[in-house]
Amino acid sequence: MSETGYGDFEFERRFYVEELPAMVLEDPSPTLIVQNYYLAQDGYAIRVRAQAAGVRLLMTGDEDINEILEAHSDKFDFCAITVKGPMNSGTRYEAERELDISMGLNLIKRGANRIIKNRYSLWLDADGWVIDVFGGKNHPLMIAEVERGGPVTDLTIPNFCVSEVTEDKRFSNETLSHTPFIECAEDYGVELETSGPVFVQSLGQNVHGHSQGDQKSL
Repeated sequence: MSETGYGDFEFERRFYVEELPAMVLEDPSPTLIVQNYYLAQDGYAIRVRAQAAGVRLLMTGDEDINEILEAHSDKFDFCAITVKGPMNSGTRYEAERELDISMGLNLIKRGANRIIKNRYSLWLDADGWVIDVFGGKNHPLMIAEVERGGPVTDLTIPNFCVSEVTEDKRFSNETLSHTPFIECAEDYGVELETSGPVFVQSLGQNVHGHSQGDQKSL
């Protein structure tokens, strides 16, 4: 949720990643995220998320979310319920309220539309980036996100970002919770091969390219 004068709005851009940058794996404190969606329709969503800082899992696609929640129950340090509106050119309504961790974990255990991922962080120039490495039926999907306190314009897009998916509903977390990446991975691969990458052109000037040397752990 934005902490600027924009109120309950978030500003982000999202990109499909095929290869995790080596620098990202040096993040000393990745975050394990497990979340559930209780509404995910027409861009509107109600989400409960639990986070465990410093927990790194090797995502294989065979994750049992209930077992992971039990095994790491004492490591979850944040939980929240969030209401989201549809994405519009990188801007989205988002209102969040922190929950008691035990309550949040119990809600997640009882829902059907769940996602599990590890989140890695790094700085590139003045922007903080995260890369989500998904498990379960969304494996081997990886998505990079950059968020600012206002519209994400005139962005330098790092080389590991293959194509932009900011406005591609297939890659929103709420869609992935009920229609996982495994169901569209082949079709998306064909699209990339035949049409090439796409990037949003309505948010200022895109500059492409960051070398590994430009990257710093967050």
